[in-house]
Amino acid sequence: MDKIYVNQMEFYGYHGLYPEENKLGQRYKVDVVLNLDLKQAGKSDHMDDSIDYGKIYHITKDVVEGKAKHLVEAVAEEIAYQFFASFEKLNSCTVKVYKPDPPIPGHYQSVAVEIFRERS
Repeated sequence: MDKIYVNQMEFYGYHGLYPEENKLGQRYKVDVVLNLDLKQAGKSDHMDDSIDYGKIYHITKDVVEGKAKHLVEAVAEEIAYQFFASFEKLNSCTVKVYKPDPPIPGHYQSVAVEIFRERS
């Protein structure tokens, strides 16, 4: 299966279990991999035969910067759901949501959740 990658998109959202997270917000990063057949797009050189990268970005932005959720798992799930609703050519996708500054004591780069979903 062919893949479209959009890596390290950055947004500011208000997700989390703690009231401070919902009030102050924080940075999020998102990587997505969309799996679909790109053979026709490669031959035709027409956008209609692929998926618009800008639309991928805007869907992701709308979810991450939209309604607050308790879990990054729910953020990732909503992004995948919106991709399937928007892109009929999409067969499956991987969504990875990074939370660089969760309220967890310790030294680490980030926490992240990665999900893989297929069209049913």
